Amino acid sequence: MGPPALPSSGVKTVILAGGLGTRLAEETTLRPKPMVEVGGKPILWHIMKMYAAAGVDEFIVCLGYKGYIIKEYFANYYLHTSDVTFDLAARSTEIHHSAAEPWKVTLVETGDTTMTGGRLKQVLPYVEGEEAFCFTYGDGLADIDLRALVAFHRAQGLLGTVTAVQPPGRFGALEIDESVDRVTGFREKPRGDGAWINGGFFVLSPEVGRYIVDDASIWEQEPMRGLAADGQLATYRHLGFWQPMDTIRERNVLEELWSSGRAPWRTWA
Repeated sequence: MGPPALPSSGVKTVILAGGLGTRLAEETTLRPKPMVEVGGKPILWHIMKMYAAAGVDEFIVCLGYKGYIIKEYFANYYLHTSDVTFDLAARSTEIHHSAAEPWKVTLVETGDTTMTGGRLKQVLPYVEGEEAFCFTYGDGLADIDLRALVAFHRAQGLLGTVTAVQPPGRFGALEIDESVDRVTGFREKPRGDGAWINGGFFVLSPEVGRYIVDDASIWEQEPMRGLAADGQLATYRHLGFWQPMDTIRERNVLEELWSSGRAPWRTWA
């Protein structure tokens, strides 16, 4: 039996959704990166569904670039997910068969140019008094067991936990018999050089705020380094599926997985 479901009243998730997404310029000229769609739904929705499947139903989203588009999406969520009748003469709207999620979503304007650490520091008042909260980026998906991640964090008793991943190599590898200069096989995109990298799924104590100076603070630099230097950053290693969406090629990979019915991050019914 796995760890118990996360108590919805005790764990919130903070999501970074304010970056420019310059390497996805074809998609992000008109909308923020977390609103780029996979399977007809924003990747932000997929991330939130992952957490909701683990029992989290309260989210704080850090807005920046074109944040009004994210506000409009949630303001009209019933319209996006339901059948609806507009009676133009009566100026009334009737919602049919609503599929809206039971989520509480707080959207916080954190500034167009604020760095990742600055965005996190600005929203810490929304998690004040919590033992811990989840924190992630608005552009990455994984089949990570979020219940186990939070249970691991609690067991460590530290201020922060970062999920470490080993991304796949960019290219497939040839298996070669050098004695006769012959290819003997292929390995499809083996893991990289064995190094672990920041996979983006964190569990943090609100006390990490003291490691963040101001809006110019980059979470992945001084704050994380400070936590590590003080022995306050645990590592949860994830060997399963993990995929960021930094380029059109990576978006297409996610789209293909979803359309084929083989999306590993789909942990909900």
